[in-house]
Amino acid sequence: MRFGSGLVAKLAMGAGCALLAFSCGSGYAEKGAAPENHGVLVSPLAGRWYPADAKVLRRMLGEYIEKASPTNAGDVVALILPHAGYRYSGATAAWGVKMVAGRKFSRVVVMGPTHHFSMPGAASVPDVAAYVTPLGEVPLDTEMIARLRKHPEFVSRREVHAAEHSVQIEVPLLQMVLGKFNLVPIVAGQFDIAGARRLAKIILSCMDEKTLVVASSDFTHYGPNYGYVPFTENVAESLRRLDMGAFAFIRALDGTGLLEYVRRTGATICGRSPIAVLLEMLPRDATAHLLHYDTSGREMGDFRNSVSYLAVAFSGKWRIETAARKREEEKPVKLSDDEKKALLRLARGTITYYMENGRKPDVADLGITITPAMRAVMGAFVTLHENGQLRGCIGEIFPRRALYQAVMDRAIDAAVHDWRFRPVTKEEVPRLEIEISALTPPHRVGSYRDIVLGRHGIVLYKHGRSAVFLPQVAPEQGWDLATTLEHLSLKAGLDAEAWREGAQFDVFEANVFSEKELGLR
Repeated sequence: MRFGSGLVAKLAMGAGCALLAFSCGSGYAEKGAAPENHGVLVSPLAGRWYPADAKVLRRMLGEYIEKASPTNAGDVVALILPHAGYRYSGATAAWGVKMVAGRKFSRVVVMGPTHHFSMPGAASVPDVAAYVTPLGEVPLDTEMIARLRKHPEFVSRREVHAAEHSVQIEVPLLQMVLGKFNLVPIVAGQFDIAGARRLAKIILSCMDEKTLVVASSDFTHYGPNYGYVPFTENVAESLRRLDMGAFAFIRALDGTGLLEYVRRTGATICGRSPIAVLLEMLPRDATAHLLHYDTSGREMGDFRNSVSYLAVAFSGKWRIETAARKREEEKPVKLSDDEKKALLRLARGTITYYMENGRKPDVADLGITITPAMRAVMGAFVTLHENGQLRGCIGEIFPRRALYQAVMDRAIDAAVHDWRFRPVTKEEVPRLEIEISALTPPHRVGSYRDIVLGRHGIVLYKHGRSAVFLPQVAPEQGWDLATTLEHLSLKAGLDAEAWREGAQFDVFEANVFSEKELGLR
């Protein structure tokens, strides 16, 4: 099965994705064969996706980079960059690469999606020794590629690299700002969150703390040329809302949430798998910075067909996991009643501030003291009720950042980004009752029979789909285990009986507390 071949043939080198046909290097190793290095891959993008003349290309990119003016984001370890022709997305990509200009990295890992081939659960790396662009030759980190190929998830398929631009388009941009570097090009197939975590773990095990990781992705592809027309009025505003809904999960480092958002909205984010892998790789205290947003519709003055572009930087430090660190992070965290009240005030203050100012506050704006327990790395959900009815509930299951940070972001998301409800208004905020669930790290169980209702939150995975219930859901609804899993299957977009065979389950526990319980309402 080929993905979108008719569409990309019509688009050629347009604002979105296109089909390439070229020859490069000599042989490519097939799955299971020992990786070998045969010559170089001469990128065919020159003259089609960007100028073939080195001086013209360098001048074009230099102008884009000079005009970009991102604010300092600290130690950047990863980027999300668009991958359309430079005429369309080069100016946005420049905001990202400018963040790492002059830095020295041991290697750069670039992950892009395959637009044309079915590769469920797999990723392809080339077996050539170097990439060549008009700006010169970039050596591949063949040692890391060989280590990746020891895992069955990594293959080397000639046809995939012969038909894919998503990784190659980033190389001249990186050449402009980094000079010499070693490259690890990865073309990712189709991944559910479990597969994304496997790939993330493998890549992390093969790299060091001086590695830059780039996820290559365009965002919403809108219009009849892309077969995606979910709205026809206020297109520019609606596109931004749709793209920022996806960025909310990226900002939260929530790969599960991103893939679920794409599934339920149909958002045509071609690089969702590479982004999900990156989000699973990132250190738990990493911070996402949206540097620039644009659309081809705005650039061309025509929104009948449009592709969205984001440049995102992630600051932090890669974490090399050790057994001792893992044990330390999984120790239960006890919250006092005063700390629970502070977190609830933080959630309410964040929502109120956002309604009044249109942005998330700093903790200093709210006058709340953050204790060591509130800084513990934990997953969290924020649930809103109004007049006893659910009004919004969004969270992050996997522990990646401080509890108080998760509460602030998810309070805003529950108020304005829960797709099941219209956004909360400023007038409604006083009527809301807020509940917080602070989560233990999830772990896999062998069977649904190991789930304890009322104690365990449940994450169901099957056929690339997933859904989650907090521990309190089943008792509140009066459901037994079978009924709970039927509703969870339906929430994942599966048949009600899908949980009985072939599904996998993670479980977690939650410390649940509310304003009503603690006398704040």
